[in-house]
Amino acid sequence: MQGYQITFFTQQDRKHGHICLGDWLVKEARKLGVGGATLIAASEGFGHDHRLHSAHFIDLADQPIEVTMALSAEDVERLFQRLHEERIDVFYVKTPIEFGMTSDV
Repeated sequence: MQGYQITFFTQQDRKHGHICLGDWLVKEARKLGVGGATLIAASEGFGHDHRLHSAHFIDLADQPIEVTMALSAEDVERLFQRLHEERIDVFYVKTPIEFGMTSDV
């Protein structure tokens, strides 16, 4: 199947309403019927502000979070429509990909 890999980059302390933005992205993708999403907590990284963000032993608030999904073009449109409706501004990378299950080959 042809589609896109969408990867969102955020931080543990970034919220949408009362929920971590990374968790919201995963839950919203599930509600939309997306085939899967992976949330990865990173040890450190930096963003457009060039400030180092990292997980600390006691405080994980500044921990970088990455959410990755493989989506059809239609799913991308629906997901980005939801982000627009919710007024969520988050950095992403969108890459054209081929995806499927090895049992389908």
